[in-house]
Amino acid sequence: MKLSGAEIVMECLLREGVDVIFGYPGGAILPTYDAMTKYPQIHHVLVRHEQGACHMADGYARATGRVGVAVATSGPGATNLVTGIATAMMDSSPIVCITGQVPRGTIGTDAFQETDVTGVTLPITKHNYLVMDTHELPYIIREAFYIARTGRPGPVLIDIPKDVQNEVIEFVYPEGEIRLPGYRPPQHAAEDDITAALDLINKAQRPIILAGHGITMSGAASELRELAERAQIPVTLTLLGKGAMPESHPLTVGMMGMHGNAPSNYAIQESDLIIALGMRFDDRVTGNLKTYAPNAKKIHVDIDPSEINKNVRVDVGIAGDVRTVLTQLIPGVKSTQHPEWLNRIRDWHEDSSERDIINRDIKESLLGAQVINDLWKFTGGNAVTVSDVGQHQMLEAQYYPHQRPASMITSGGLGTMGFGLPAAMGAKFGKPDEEVWAIVGDGGFQMTLCELATLRQENLKVNIAIINNSFLGMVRQWQELFYEQRYHATPMFSPDFCKLAEAYGIPSRRVTTREEIEEAVKFAREEEGPVLIEFVVQKEEMIYPMVPAGADLHNMVRRPKPEEE
Repeated sequence: MKLSGAEIVMECLLREGVDVIFGYPGGAILPTYDAMTKYPQIHHVLVRHEQGACHMADGYARATGRVGVAVATSGPGATNLVTGIATAMMDSSPIVCITGQVPRGTIGTDAFQETDVTGVTLPITKHNYLVMDTHELPYIIREAFYIARTGRPGPVLIDIPKDVQNEVIEFVYPEGEIRLPGYRPPQHAAEDDITAALDLINKAQRPIILAGHGITMSGAASELRELAERAQIPVTLTLLGKGAMPESHPLTVGMMGMHGNAPSNYAIQESDLIIALGMRFDDRVTGNLKTYAPNAKKIHVDIDPSEINKNVRVDVGIAGDVRTVLTQLIPGVKSTQHPEWLNRIRDWHEDSSERDIINRDIKESLLGAQVINDLWKFTGGNAVTVSDVGQHQMLEAQYYPHQRPASMITSGGLGTMGFGLPAAMGAKFGKPDEEVWAIVGDGGFQMTLCELATLRQENLKVNIAIINNSFLGMVRQWQELFYEQRYHATPMFSPDFCKLAEAYGIPSRRVTTREEIEEAVKFAREEEGPVLIEFVVQKEEMIYPMVPAGADLHNMVRRPKPEEE
């Protein structure tokens, strides 16, 4: 059948199983928007800024494991996607971005709204394309989706000139297996590597598992749990690994790293074996590399061969799909016990509990920690939470325990403020039956609050919890600790968020005391559409523990015990 390039785009998206796309129209992408009218099976969400489209596609991808799709026009439309693309790249999120481009004959002439978007995005995409032959378009779209979702997932961009979208050709959908020269994502581990890893695991006295985002992406949660339980190995989690192991499980130690809990960091430093699964030894996880886990042998399993020995030298490096590798490993793992090691970790937990502010009767002002902990309590711990970036992000990680994969979504590697609200909307489109909360700060929320209009237009049931401390809280904390309390450019003026919500037709509540939290959460959950709750919290709340940048992982700044204050 004969189709235009724009119709080929939509036909291929439909065959890839796409049910929703997030975008904003413009001249260079207008033919594709016109073709959308012939494909009502694919719902288009009109965002208010292209960055929001990319974050929504990202949130959709993380919540579902499927490829999210964002669409924008050329020039500023395409460049507005850049922050969202970089966010997806750093966190290995599978999205495909489709951008319009000026006609082929005018490329390179500085035509109206022309930008070399493939050049701009080359460092922040897994792959990108400029389509110069309409006949190649269906093959490129198939390849783009394949690349985005296989191996280590990531963003792919397709830039399509306007005349390619208009050109009519005979369309034949490319069937068959996709084979790309040089692209062979590893799957299985070599038998020698399995043997070497098993030797270390079965001899270890103080082993620990470091579980990352790769556990969720490979669907390896049950295999992780089987490994931990068989050999009684405690499990620590990266920020993006939260939910890979139920946080209520007795072997789950908690989150590691800069704002991870003390037992996790101490356990890593005192371990004799680290089993790193689907994580990349980010600097926020390791602290000072020279003193990181000094007495531990190290096994590292990751789908991306370039991550092996990149930051931390390991004894056994396995490039492969973590679920597949665990399936190979588990039969050879001996059923063992490590009572002394687990008791040691239990003692650290007791010490941390004594220091934890959530266990203190503080009523003078509302704490962000109290808000997050009560939100967990009153949602039964079953919500999908999508966090922005800042102090509230770390509070969510510390005080909202997650029991299942993909139930906590946040920007980890890039740390993108403004991610929370649009990503929560994408997650809700992907999981319409899930309860979804966007947990945002007063700073990051104002970066993408224009998407409240999209939220209302779609009547999407996303609850928004604004943790308002009238500061750029995490930067302020650094200023307090390391810059002698010179709070420059961190005090934050904000609008009346409840009146703002009212302007968008969104019901709202303001909470200033802990006693009001339960009723506010109940109100939000019972409303049919979106709800905004503003929690006015203590301005100078601190996030503990904290590993200063570049410090040894065990040298944490910790909250004093009550008797030490």
